[in-house]
Amino acid sequence: MLRSHGSALAIAAIVVQSLTISAAHGQDTSRAVVGGGVSVPGWTGKVDPQEARAGRTLADSKLTKEGDALHVTTGPAVTYWDPANTASGAYTVKATFTENKYMNLNNHPHPYGIMVAGNDLGTDQQSFIYCAAYGNGTFILRGFGPAPFQMGARAAAANAAVHKAAGPGQPVTQEIAVSVTPDSVSCAINGTVVATYPKSELVTAGKLKSTDGVWGIRFAHNTEATVTGLTVEKK
Repeated sequence: MLRSHGSALAIAAIVVQSLTISAAHGQDTSRAVVGGGVSVPGWTGKVDPQEARAGRTLADSKLTKEGDALHVTTGPAVTYWDPANTASGAYTVKATFTENKYMNLNNHPHPYGIMVAGNDLGTDQQSFIYCAAYGNGTFILRGFGPAPFQMGARAAAANAAVHKAAGPGQPVTQEIAVSVTPDSVSCAINGTVVATYPKSELVTAGKLKSTDGVWGIRFAHNTEATVTGLTVEKK
């Protein structure tokens, strides 16, 4: 009985330790980036509400331009946009994201991607949707309306089209495109459509105000990558 009791305690200790490690991985603290802020003319951004409640600001993440590339280093999770970049009707916003050193600023994968349908951005009533990829072969499709909402499963979904880094510190590149049609919104990663939802499921109470709006980019916390070829194609 004593041996069984001891074994049960040991197993319980291992389970608690595992849960603690998992929670730490899922809730790692956002760092403040040295020299942070937005230095790309015309661009601005907003950190996520939970980041703001923790005292983080836009100055704690960093957006710069290097040649034709945008260089993002976070800090708190943040969405960036230029208010002049708007699209309506049917359109596609696309870009290539390169994480030169996978998991450079974190101990687990963090996502980055395209944001569209931005309305009332920078306010407590903002709404938008984004598709973002992880360097481990998974992706998410989520939004704010103004509270966070998700499409599909709560966890990131695996898809063979999403590239995987060879390992921490190695490069990984994702081509991400979000397309809006009269009837649907879809996300394609590296040329393959990974998710499509009827517009009626998105433009509704608690989600998007409209699929017309500002477009930009979205980065999770403690992540670094460059963005090239950020463009909109109107159809």
